[in-house]
Amino acid sequence: MTDKKKKFELMETIMFSNRIDTVMGDCSECGEHTILVAIVSEFYRCTNCGSDNKQHVNGSITYLKLTEQEKRLIKKQAELDNGKEKR
Repeated sequence: MTDKKKKFELMETIMFSNRIDTVMGDCSECGEHTILVAIVSEFYRCTNCGSDNKQHVNGSITYLKLTEQEKRLIKKQAELDNGKEKR
């Protein structure tokens, strides 16, 4: 069994054994076909390189690199969710 096949089987096991929102997709940063884990709705983190991606649906699903504004939005949402809103 090749390393790529082993990696793919491990990714499938992770995806189907957890209730975490995960998808298979191509990372916009490293270009690998890998597992992307949901940070918040429509925003995913690459399990290969750790970069954040935005899900874009237009006939097919693609993942795009986040803008700085989108990164700030996610951080603010996380602070609100954790009750740590800065005043």
